[in-house]
Amino acid sequence: MMPSKNHIDRSIKTVSGLVHKTLVLTCSALNAMTGAQLYFKCENFQKMGAFKMRGAIHAIQNLSEQQKASGVVTHSSGNFGQAVALAAKNLGVTAYVVMPENAPSVKKEAVKGYGAIVTECESTLEAREKTSEKIQQETGASFLHPSNNLDVILGNATAGVELLEKHPDLDYLLVPVGGGGLIAGTVLAAKYFGHNCKVIGGEPFAVDDAYRALQSGKIELNESTNTVADGLRTHLGDKNFPIIQELVSEIIRVEEEEIVAAMKHIWQRMKIIIEPSSAVPFAAVLREKEKFRDKKVGIILSGGNVDVTKLPF
Repeated sequence: MMPSKNHIDRSIKTVSGLVHKTLVLTCSALNAMTGAQLYFKCENFQKMGAFKMRGAIHAIQNLSEQQKASGVVTHSSGNFGQAVALAAKNLGVTAYVVMPENAPSVKKEAVKGYGAIVTECESTLEAREKTSEKIQQETGASFLHPSNNLDVILGNATAGVELLEKHPDLDYLLVPVGGGGLIAGTVLAAKYFGHNCKVIGGEPFAVDDAYRALQSGKIELNESTNTVADGLRTHLGDKNFPIIQELVSEIIRVEEEEIVAAMKHIWQRMKIIIEPSSAVPFAAVLREKEKFRDKKVGIILSGGNVDVTKLPF
């Protein structure tokens, strides 16, 4: 079922006051570089440093009081784990976060710092899912999927709505594509709050499952996860794929060196910290300048949780 405008309106009310209304920044140097008018929605300034706070808060708020009392569980290598941990702490709910043993220690410490109970497991999706199920059975906690959950998707949509409220005449809105939760939410925002605004995903060639899924008409998987954009290594799910399939106009793939160059330009020119995944949509604009020339282009900078001791440039 395609969510309605009422669903989005309700999600805006639900997260209001619980998440930051993040800045929209422009940069004349990057406009000159691309020939487009760019508007960057800075979710790197969101609570816990990423858009995922929106989906986590919205999903937990939509649980019953009984469900909240039993807590929430998720599996995440980083940002969504931090989002669930902080959202749960702010709402007085117990959070259990399953993390792969090879997740960056800075992210593990952040999740623990927000008060979540962390369980480490092998770094396979199967191990993450099995461990999450075990915790569910033992505690009665509600499972929150990082991207394939309708309440998470609707919470994510609020970032795009805020951008379109400020700039309703955007021609394009670009976002990175990993698990599909952000692009599904963003394309719903564009459908109900934009004026012929096309949503385009940016995706690394190394993990181009969404690009292939739009061509094949079914969810595709990645053989490898070898990309600097560590937030985009996951694949689409059965809740978000139908929305993406129906509404997203296209996905532009970019090379690893293009991601690193785009990230560097934003750090240098805008003086803000973003993680590699956030740079992917800007890399897509740089790759296809002719498409975006003289257009008004929104870009959601999805997050800024980067290990500054391991920068790719």
